[in-house]
Amino acid sequence: MICKYVFGKPIETGAVVADVAQCTQPLSLMQVEQGPAGVVLSCQMGPKDVVYGLGEQVRGINKRGFSYISYAIDGPIHTENRHSLYGGHNFLIVSRAQKQPFGIFVDNPGKVVFDVGEARMDRLEIQAGSDCVIYTIEEEGLKEVAKSFRRLVGQSYAAPKWAFGYQQSRWGYQNEADVRAVVDGYHGNGIPLDAVYLDIDYMDHYKDFTVDQEKFPDFAGFVGSMKARGVRLVPIIDAGVKIEKGYPVYEEGVANNYFCKDEDGTDFVGAVWPGKSHFPDVLNTAAREWFGGKYQWLMDQGIEGFWNDMNEPALFYSEKRLKQTMDEVLAMKDQNLDIHSYWQLIEKIDGLCNHPQDYKSFYHNKDGERICHDDVHNLYGFYMTKAAADAFCKIAPHKRTLLFSRSSYIGMHRYGGIWTGDNASWWSHLLLSIQQMPSLNMCGILYTGSDIGGFGNDTTQDLLLRWLEFGIFTPLMRNHAAADTREQEAYHFDRIEDFRNIIRIRYGLLPYLYSEFMKAVLNDEMYFRPLAFDFPDDAHAAKVEDQLMVGESIMIAPVYTQNATGRYVYLPQDMLMVCMKSLEGRQCQVMEKGHHYVDIALNEVVFFVRKGHMLPLAVLDSGLTSTADMEDCEYEWIGYTDNAAEYILYDDDGMTTDYTPRSEWKKTVRTKEELAWG
Repeated sequence: MICKYVFGKPIETGAVVADVAQCTQPLSLMQVEQGPAGVVLSCQMGPKDVVYGLGEQVRGINKRGFSYISYAIDGPIHTENRHSLYGGHNFLIVSRAQKQPFGIFVDNPGKVVFDVGEARMDRLEIQAGSDCVIYTIEEEGLKEVAKSFRRLVGQSYAAPKWAFGYQQSRWGYQNEADVRAVVDGYHGNGIPLDAVYLDIDYMDHYKDFTVDQEKFPDFAGFVGSMKARGVRLVPIIDAGVKIEKGYPVYEEGVANNYFCKDEDGTDFVGAVWPGKSHFPDVLNTAAREWFGGKYQWLMDQGIEGFWNDMNEPALFYSEKRLKQTMDEVLAMKDQNLDIHSYWQLIEKIDGLCNHPQDYKSFYHNKDGERICHDDVHNLYGFYMTKAAADAFCKIAPHKRTLLFSRSSYIGMHRYGGIWTGDNASWWSHLLLSIQQMPSLNMCGILYTGSDIGGFGNDTTQDLLLRWLEFGIFTPLMRNHAAADTREQEAYHFDRIEDFRNIIRIRYGLLPYLYSEFMKAVLNDEMYFRPLAFDFPDDAHAAKVEDQLMVGESIMIAPVYTQNATGRYVYLPQDMLMVCMKSLEGRQCQVMEKGHHYVDIALNEVVFFVRKGHMLPLAVLDSGLTSTADMEDCEYEWIGYTDNAAEYILYDDDGMTTDYTPRSEWKKTVRTKEELAWG
């Protein structure tokens, strides 16, 4: 049951697509107070209650014990004291002992604060703002609550099948030679590769929808030559448009009033990579159509995928704040800076970036309505991505184009995926990635993954291997690193065969992973789930923070600690443990329900198959280079059953948006004797 409550004069966000009538009965699941701070929702939490959700946030799967602020921020240091990350995903599911679970969605694109037991351990409090819509969902189980929410906000985006292959990125690929070297490095070592990403270096002086002609003299030809090798190029698009006379995107935006405005009505000026920039007013329909149309130039060059970045939007500084700060710093030039004044100086400089007051100083024209950006801050990444997705429907109708974003809000999942932003090469960030996946899936964001190996800092061989062993299961499997960090392409490390084997295992599992992803899309389900969603009556399952269900057949328990040669695993039922050091070589062992210590070598992928279930494993040619080589491949079947198991395999052409299966969904039944067990 879904109930809708309206407070004040909320802004239409586009998050919800279902038609839900306003509830006439008072909200009963939480207490409601209205005051100067707006609407405050609260309820008591029992000692065994678990709180799930909030999409992209820090800390564990169970969100209890901390407060989270839904206010998208360009914050690359993802430590556990962070209250905000790149998105605004205002959906929670509360699992209550001896009671039905319930979900709550706060549809407010401004700042929303979720205190999940930080101020008081037994109290959930949500500061929802003065103008908001509240949706509550009551269902029998956790999976049912999540499914009802997904139906409320609409079907999730599906990426093209090639975007489920292994992908390589780095800030710093400068030219054709750099990209060609990456492809040669992978293919020359027998490692499959489906995409190479172009970060800001490919642009002409960081200008959107341009290509540096010296670095890429025949861009369309180069894109075509890479695709002939099975590799797509995926360029970045940033939110800021460089202020430069003669640059058509800038001049068209100014001439047609397509940019966000300052308080005085002039175009707002903030700085990102190219320096001073304007920001497309993506909440305005005409401006959004104009900006989205700009993607066509790159698509005409053969590009089939994009990643949108810096779209919180990130601000290095605003023009006004830079002037004010420089005046204040110069005034301190001849002072004797003691401990207090020194830190004041540092705070002035650090405060230039993403200053809260800057977000309150510019405005949108939302189709005739002037709205302060601060009130709709969390919508910017959503509508920048919607601009592109809407354009793709016109430019390449019925074709799937890869699209994902750094910033997002509930509802953007219909247009693209996300990656989890600028993480670091820390073991704690590998665990964070594991814990973020089901929370994002609850909010509808299915095509997602983290920067494998970590974006910032220098990765290590063992960290990259362990991250790959988890990344095998994430829909977006992209290795991405920052400039001036260690080269972390897989072929740069010792024992290349370990990397080759692990990445090939990903391709072997693709029929299952793609099938389960598409089932989740088409049936409004979760691809990643906490154990408690599948085993609600198991008290231990709700306590597990580092194991996930993947689709209907698999449970994973990744290793995420340095120097570990194994880990403790909880099995909520008897399962088949599958250990793979290569696609061709594997060992299987039936394990009983309960707690186990499992040895897992550094070069080993381990997963668990549920009893009564099975999954397909592609038989790959030794010369496989990309997903393009997997047409009509044969399958082996791995499963665990006392008699027979069945699996419904979904497959389609992987390119069109009508999701027409190649044939009717294929139900496969295998007896115990027909299944591959080792």
